[in-house]
Amino acid sequence: MVVLIDNEATRLDLSEAILAKLRFAVAPFGSVERALAAMQGLMPEIVIARTECVHELRDRLPLDRDGRAIPLLPLTAELADPMKLIDALRQMIRKHRTQST
Repeated sequence: MVVLIDNEATRLDLSEAILAKLRFAVAPFGSVERALAAMQGLMPEIVIARTECVHELRDRLPLDRDGRAIPLLPLTAELADPMKLIDALRQMIRKHRTQST
């Protein structure tokens, strides 16, 4: 499960479509507050958020099933390129999984 946070609807829709095409379960949100309220029940593997939201999220993200911080990927302008978004997401997931072993 990927939680996606972006207050720009077009970019949110595009990112969601890319991730869904890769068969990720995606929960899109237009605000940090809505995402945080929903995350307690969602248990995401990773959070992707606009760069402006990252600072606010770092201290407020719930922990994953293993009691570790959920990985947070800043959604930068560079990651508007679908291939770069996919690569960054894969790298972050691999890194998080290897840290748990």
